[in-house]
Amino acid sequence: MPADGKRIPRNVVALGLVSLLTDASSEAVYPILPLFLANVLGAPVTAIGLIESVAEATASLTKVVSGRVSDRLGRRRSLVVLGYTLSNLMKPLLAITASWPAVLLLRFADRLGKGIRTAPRDALIADSGTAERRGRDFGVHRALDTLGAAIGPLTAWAVLSLRPGAYRTVFWLSAIPGTLAIALVLLFVREARAREGRPADRDHPAFRLRHLGRPFVLFTAASAVFALGNSSDAMLVLRAQDVGARAALIPLMYFVFNVVAALLAAPFGHLSDRVGRKRTIIAGFAGYALVYAGFALAERPGAAWLLFAAYGVPYALTEGMTRAYVVDLVPREVRATAVGGYTFVLGLAALPSSLMAGILWDRIGHGVPFAVSAVLM
Repeated sequence: MPADGKRIPRNVVALGLVSLLTDASSEAVYPILPLFLANVLGAPVTAIGLIESVAEATASLTKVVSGRVSDRLGRRRSLVVLGYTLSNLMKPLLAITASWPAVLLLRFADRLGKGIRTAPRDALIADSGTAERRGRDFGVHRALDTLGAAIGPLTAWAVLSLRPGAYRTVFWLSAIPGTLAIALVLLFVREARAREGRPADRDHPAFRLRHLGRPFVLFTAASAVFALGNSSDAMLVLRAQDVGARAALIPLMYFVFNVVAALLAAPFGHLSDRVGRKRTIIAGFAGYALVYAGFALAERPGAAWLLFAAYGVPYALTEGMTRAYVVDLVPREVRATAVGGYTFVLGLAALPSSLMAGILWDRIGHGVPFAVSAVLM
């Protein structure tokens, strides 16, 4: 049920903890996966870009379908449970891969799970609280999510420090928080009874994207231009190694990034409630451009450390706030559709982004993809 007053809704806390555990699993894997692909499986950066492009496109295509299904049914929980379960079952299987196409297949399944859960989960967060506290609720969820994303890299760093190159051990260990996340979402996440609106009818005209409104369309278009430059974080990991950072220390860089983002997520959520989410998001986009320009110019490991820390600021400014802003722009009965449609368009824009970044890296120069990204942002 939606919470009254200043109390944080139960679903927001429960979903935040589920995200914490899921990201503790995912972020132990994610910052070392590009290194595993390049250093162990011998994949070219173009192939790594292809894997990330396919993964993100899969998630984005699924998000819009999942969002529409959720709105038609007027129910969120079952899709949230399915999505988290699928993702958390896939990551440990990376330990048995022997080629980059096998990694591509597992990344596809993992991101399919993310696509299934994201739009219904965000709509469930919005349904569980009030419009006046929505920025706070999304900020709290993002803070817990990002805290888990800080725990994951520490696990990877600890394992790789003790056993250099033991990437497969990290993949197996990711099953522990993943299993706990599945149990938590099954036991504690409940369907919300929204304050306004009703489950959307199958033939409701609002399911046509043009009925989501001009402000939604304009914001989505602007975000798509940004997404063209926002290639996968795998490129940042490879760039850190490229400028001389030791592979075992790169998860610590990712840890620093996630700590900064976690500390700032909730305060920035409150800030967006006061000064407006649009201003907060614009500041975040500008911050991304500066960070990517820094990666283009970086030449030493010290620069990579500073840039990963700085990367947490625009991430916290935009990651939860863009979705909160989307649900501000549309009626309750199409919230999940709007979030799904928004992320679908961004994913399509990001599809060529990671692939082209890999091609630019392999064929022109390692700093070129980041310079192009900074210009587009």
